[in-house]
This record gives sequence, structure tokens and C-alpha cells, in this order.
Amino acid sequence: MSPDKLIYMANQIATFFESKPHAEGVAGTAAHINDFWEPRMRRQLLAVIEEGRPGLRPLVLDAAQEIRRPSDA
Repeated sequence: MSPDKLIYMANQIATFFESKPHAEGVAGTAAHINDFWEPRMRRQLLAVIEEGRPGLRPLVLDAAQEIRRPSDA
């Protein structure tokens, strides 16, 4: 999947959770990505974050530490 599509999708999730208190928004964003994104998508999103690509909402960046990194196996 293209990085732009991943950024768009992650930002949609964050936009939904931005109406919640910050900690709840972070947890909700990470939980949604962990529960509904396949490992390949999570791996790609984390790579996009590590590259420092622009365009991600702050809530996505804050949630990154709680997103489960898939194993390479």
C-alpha cells in the first residue's frame, strides 16, 4: 500500500479519536490499528513514522509507541 494511503487511513482514525481526552485518543487510535490493520500495514505505517514522513496527525505519532510491531517471521 502506498505511504500516502496509509497516512490518510491513520489520520482518519486519529480524527475520530481527537474528540476524546488525549490519553483515551492515543489508546483508541493504537487499539484500532492493532485490532483492524493486518501486520503488513502496521509494519509499513511504523516505517513511515520512523522515516519522519510529513502529514501524520499528532495523535497518530503519539499512538505509535502503542502500535504492535509485527514480527518479521
